[in-house]
Amino acid sequence: MTFHLPRRALTALLVTALAVPLTPDVATAEPGRATLTWTVQPATAGGPDGRRWIERDLEPGTVLTEHLAVRNLSDASANFALSAADGYLTDKGRFNMLASDRPSTDGGTWIAVQKTVTVAANETKVVPFTITVPRNATPGDHPAGIAASVVSGTGTVQLESRVGFRVLMRSGGTLRPALSAENVKVRYERSWNPLRSGTIHLTYAAANTGNVRVEARGRAEVAELFGAHVRGRDISGGELLPGGNHTTDVSIGGVWAAGRLRTTLTLTPSILGTTGTSTVAAPTTVTVTTWALPWAQLVLTIAVVALALALRTAVRLRRRRITRMLELAREEGRRSAG
Repeated sequence: MTFHLPRRALTALLVTALAVPLTPDVATAEPGRATLTWTVQPATAGGPDGRRWIERDLEPGTVLTEHLAVRNLSDASANFALSAADGYLTDKGRFNMLASDRPSTDGGTWIAVQKTVTVAANETKVVPFTITVPRNATPGDHPAGIAASVVSGTGTVQLESRVGFRVLMRSGGTLRPALSAENVKVRYERSWNPLRSGTIHLTYAAANTGNVRVEARGRAEVAELFGAHVRGRDISGGELLPGGNHTTDVSIGGVWAAGRLRTTLTLTPSILGTTGTSTVAAPTTVTVTTWALPWAQLVLTIAVVALALALRTAVRLRRRRITRMLELAREEGRRSAG
């Protein structure tokens, strides 16, 4: 995957979104005329070790050394810039690290790596970097990313391409998994076919209000016919970093418009990562009441009643006409006999 960042002369780097892949990936750039291709991945001092990312549980005050491997897949030697920054998740759930023009304030400041590395053609260079956990580090997760980049282009606009991987650091202490449901909205979509049910559309933003990386699991249920019948479905909202949020849409079909509909959303945070913990996360529950009148069924009922009344009236009129005709016939018969 390639990541590009425009840069104008005598100005700061323009905003970029570096999507740090979950697995080691390959980036391609064209500094000058030569095509440059490279990859970056976690490693030991001896070389790449097969990890997709680095994930460590650390106590405050810990200092340790990790390694990354930059592999130059090109036919020419290249100089790469190395950097670390705070990590976050995009709206689509992809792990990113802050752009070059945005300062880090959390996990990205814990990582120290040399600024550049030169890698010969078709070779791999292992580079050590240091993780230093502050003594006053707060418990929980402090995500970061580390990447290698090159700048290409000519003139006043240049392009920064970089690729990297996530570094997930969990500081020791009390883990506090917590979720909240924000901007909860419920909408009923009716079917104008009176013989078909409708659909409840639920939209909400799951926000990680705790200090640890979690998966937002839950369930959405709709109680119809004043609670006599309940329909529902399970929800998996994906990964959420501390302070992050993600908007989810849920649809529940087979719901009849029968007056009051009570939609209940329950979210339970499930801790992600290597930490063995018995922490019990309290679920959060939100209930929204909506009213859905059975207009299609009412229209059908009115139409059926109107048709029945019309048929009844027609039958009565016909009977009256027949009765009148019989009376006239009898009267005519009596006159003829007299």
